[in-house]
Amino acid sequence: MSAAAAVKAFRMVVLAGAALSALGAQAAIFGDDEARKAILEVRQQMEASDVRLKRLAEENVQLRRSVLDLQGQIETLRAEMSRARGQDEQLARDVAEIQRHQKDLAQGTEDRLRKLEPIKVSLDGREFLAEPAEKQAYEAALAVFRGGDFAAAQNSLQSFMRRYPKSGYLPSAQFWLGNAQYATRDYKEAIANFRALLNQAPEHTRAPEAMLSVANCQIELKDSKAARRTLEELQRAYPQSEAAQAARERLSRLR
Repeated sequence: MSAAAAVKAFRMVVLAGAALSALGAQAAIFGDDEARKAILEVRQQMEASDVRLKRLAEENVQLRRSVLDLQGQIETLRAEMSRARGQDEQLARDVAEIQRHQKDLAQGTEDRLRKLEPIKVSLDGREFLAEPAEKQAYEAALAVFRGGDFAAAQNSLQSFMRRYPKSGYLPSAQFWLGNAQYATRDYKEAIANFRALLNQAPEHTRAPEAMLSVANCQIELKDSKAARRTLEELQRAYPQSEAAQAARERLSRLR
């Protein structure tokens, strides 16, 4: 038996006892009619009390159900709010990632454009425009020459000249290629590149040195007459140059 049922039974016993006591007293005083009337009143009171108890019990059950429903709704709302916060956080991360990606793309595009944009170069008394890759290729080839690997330097310089046949670096590349060939005793090819420089850019700051180098190659080839003509031409063409001074000294030693 539940606690509520026990309380209800106890109350009925108490009420019944009270009713019997009242009936006994009233029977002695009022007689049978009054007793029956009293019993009916007591029954009505008990029935009304039972109705109220039942209604209260039902209301209590409904209230408990409502509280449970409300708690369920609160938990559902909390879960939805948690999911919403998680979605907001994920959205914020996605937006940040997109922004970083866009920034990287913009930076990469800018870097690529910068690599393609010609730059101003000043070399051997000349100024010209060159692509960044062109400048890098020339400097890399020259670094090989300065490292003393003259055979490799020839390959690097020739490769540069084939790739950039109209480059502003071309006269300087021809000059250093001739020197690399001179160092490997390929005198005829060296003469060809020095003369190519002289023909294409006679005003080049390296031109007097190139002509002197032609004479040196001719001397190594035992062609003293050609060397003398070249040295005399050098003095006429570039009389104020250091190479012309060197030409005079060498002419004095030539037989």
